[in-house]
Amino acid sequence: MTTPLTLNTDRGVDGTPRVIAAGEIDISNIHVFTEALTTASDGSRRPITVDMSAVKYLDSAGINVLFKHADEIDHLHLIVHPFLMRVLTITGLSEIATVQPAPAPAPAREDSDG
Repeated sequence: MTTPLTLNTDRGVDGTPRVIAAGEIDISNIHVFTEALTTASDGSRRPITVDMSAVKYLDSAGINVLFKHADEIDHLHLIVHPFLMRVLTITGLSEIATVQPAPAPAPAREDSDG
C-alpha cells in the first residue's frame, strides 16, 4: 500500500520558493508533484528548494520531473531522505542540482523529574 503524497508550498527564510513533500512520489501522483514544482517556480528561472526529507520512495517519473525542472530553473536545491541519496547520485541528478541529505532527527530526550 502506498503512502499518500502531501505537498505544501511556501518560502524559505531567504525568500526562496519551497516545495515540501511527504509520502511517496510515483506515476499515480506525478501530475500533482509537477504542478507544485511549476507553481513554486512561477514561470521564472529563479531557484527553488524541494524538501523531500519525508519522501522514502521516488520512482522514475519523479526523477524525470526533477531533471526537467533542474533544466528549467537556475538552481534546484533538493533536501532528501537518506534512502534517496544513492539513486539521485547514480542517475546523475546530483550533477545538475544540489542534493543534500536531510538532517538526522534529534534523539528523543528522556524526562528527568528528579
